[in-house]
Amino acid sequence: MSLTSAATLATLDRTGPRRITDLAAVEGVTQPAMTALVRVMEKSGLVERRGDASDKRVTLVCLTEAGASYVRTRRQAGVHAFERLIGELTGDEVEALVAALPALKHLAELESQDREGPKQ
Repeated sequence: MSLTSAATLATLDRTGPRRITDLAAVEGVTQPAMTALVRVMEKSGLVERRGDASDKRVTLVCLTEAGASYVRTRRQAGVHAFERLIGELTGDEVEALVAALPALKHLAELESQDREGPKQ
């Protein structure tokens, strides 16, 4: 799976259903590229398109249970990789990481805000 596909699934998991134009902007790709990507992920059963109850002209891309499961599995694999690597650090290095957690959390929040773009 491409990084853009994985990032798109993670965005849908984090923010809920989105328009293709919104997803394209968040992921930094063109709308035609996102449309093609969504089509591939639809065929794989990871996403589905649904109508927007508040605006019948709009179609939203939604994560399926298979897509949500993929995101959870990928995140868990990342957690296990970090656990293994952190286990190889010295006590001082672990303490330095713990001290850096507030700044790292803030960085993640800033990045998330950038990727989600302006609120609608």
